[in-house]
Amino acid sequence: MTKLKSTLFTLRAKLVLLFLVLALVPLALIGVFSITITEELIVNLVLRQLENVAADKAAILERWLGERKADLRVIAGTSLLKSMQPDQIAPYLDLIQKQYGVYDAITVLTPDNQRVYSTQPHTPIEPLTPMGLEATEGELYLSNITYRGHAKESFFHIAAPIFAEDHLRGRVYGTVGTHNILVSIIKVSLGLTGECYLVDKNGTFLAHKEPNRILKENISQSESFKNIFGGPERKRIYLDYRGIEVLGTFQKVSGTEWYLVVEQDRDEAFQSADALKRYIFLTVLLCIGSTLVITWVFSFHVARPIRALSRWADTLADAHPADAAFDQTIPGPQRRDEIGMLHRAFSNMARKVSERQHTLEHDITLKDAALKETDLILKQIKVIAERSEKFAAIGRLGAAVAHEIRTPLTSLKLFLESVESDIKISPEYEEDFAIAMDQVQRIEATINHFLDFAKPQVLTLSKVDLVQLIEDVVFMIRPMATKQDCLVKIDLDEALPEIPADKKFLEEALINLLINALEAIAGPGKITVSATRDHLEDDGANRACIRIDVGDSGPGIAPEHLGRIFDPFFTTKSAGTGLGLPLVLNTIKRHGGDVRVQSHADSGTVFSLFLPTAEGDG
Repeated sequence: MTKLKSTLFTLRAKLVLLFLVLALVPLALIGVFSITITEELIVNLVLRQLENVAADKAAILERWLGERKADLRVIAGTSLLKSMQPDQIAPYLDLIQKQYGVYDAITVLTPDNQRVYSTQPHTPIEPLTPMGLEATEGELYLSNITYRGHAKESFFHIAAPIFAEDHLRGRVYGTVGTHNILVSIIKVSLGLTGECYLVDKNGTFLAHKEPNRILKENISQSESFKNIFGGPERKRIYLDYRGIEVLGTFQKVSGTEWYLVVEQDRDEAFQSADALKRYIFLTVLLCIGSTLVITWVFSFHVARPIRALSRWADTLADAHPADAAFDQTIPGPQRRDEIGMLHRAFSNMARKVSERQHTLEHDITLKDAALKETDLILKQIKVIAERSEKFAAIGRLGAAVAHEIRTPLTSLKLFLESVESDIKISPEYEEDFAIAMDQVQRIEATINHFLDFAKPQVLTLSKVDLVQLIEDVVFMIRPMATKQDCLVKIDLDEALPEIPADKKFLEEALINLLINALEAIAGPGKITVSATRDHLEDDGANRACIRIDVGDSGPGIAPEHLGRIFDPFFTTKSAGTGLGLPLVLNTIKRHGGDVRVQSHADSGTVFSLFLPTAEGDG
């Protein structure tokens, strides 16, 4: 049963594993492939978009810077500025600043950096470096971006030289705030997290949507900086200055040391890929649930009927043909599929097995009765053969003893009896005469026992009530026990059946055992006699029998003597013949039973007689 359950469980487990493999492996492969391809496509699309945005914004910024430089060239080339007269320059520059709306201030300086006029008088002018001075003599100059704390804004200057008749008359400065760059150029539409900012070659922020970062923070410690200046091996996904994973690219602004960086957070870019992962996980869970449902359906429609058949198979295997299980209809589904066919085939098999079992049972009963009768005959023949072979010499010796000793012994006994009745024996010889008569009777009894053992009489079987037989034997022995101050206790099952036996021989066997027990105790003690139902193993079969136990409280039998107590003429008594226990064994064996003995030093001995009951009493 356990093995079959294990097999079914294994079948179910294999089915679950098969469904999971068939459902999940392709799905997992497709899912991994889809996620990988989707992530690759997202990265490529986002980077391409970022690169396009960076290129567009850089181009716009370059064009915007070019326009500002062109503005300064035009302004520097007007006659009004060449005059270097503040009253003439002022209206023109104010109008230019108002019309263009790009410049925070426009300032005119002399060659020695003296202010001629400025639209914002308090606007600081960055001192020109020697390189800047040389540049403004023939070309435009673009200053570094600086930060104005009071305005919370960064700005830079564009300077153009003012020439009149090939002489440098001064310079015109256009101060440009980066808010113009932020509003018109750096502002991008890249989802919620996309951003664009300017940095210099040191990674310092030049323009950023958060003014407090400008010229105060840089990206030199981030992977963004390494991506810009680290060489050709750039990462497509990296950690930006905030420690957030982003996708990004950069573009150098021509004519400057500025770098335009465009980035977007990875989480936002991969929202569609994450959604795809969730869908795949939900699909996997759905497949697992479907697998469990399919397994339950299979278990309900396939495994459960097989398990029911297995239980019935075990029930029939353990049941006796006479049990009701063989006559019951095997429950099961009335189906037309293979399971129904299996159930019908199993029911048919059980019915045929039951019929054949009943037929075999009947045949076996008849043959068993014949075999038992034959077995009894064979056992008797076996006992006779064993005894004939084992004690042939004893038989011949017995005949010789009977011929040579019994006749003169009888004459001696008759003479002594006649002497006792015819003459008066003196008192001093009465005791000797009694001893002589006892010894003659003892020799005669020994010869009779010897002859009984050598040539056993044929058993005369009759129905014997063992309870009554035991009580009669104990009644005969009780005076001897009382004289010896020995207690005899009886414990008999009153419901014991009568058995076919020779009452005389059984009585002699019990008397022998009880006398041996009294002699073993040799004084005050206790003898127990009990009888109950039991079974006797004989040639691998259990036979119903009655067990009679005769126990004593004597010193027990020595272990070295225990294996020889049933040998003829073996005795440890000074006056014993060694034939009592062999006669007991011989009697019980001839009745088809057996004798067992248990003995321990200082704890007594128990002899158990096993006598088979009649047919049908077990």
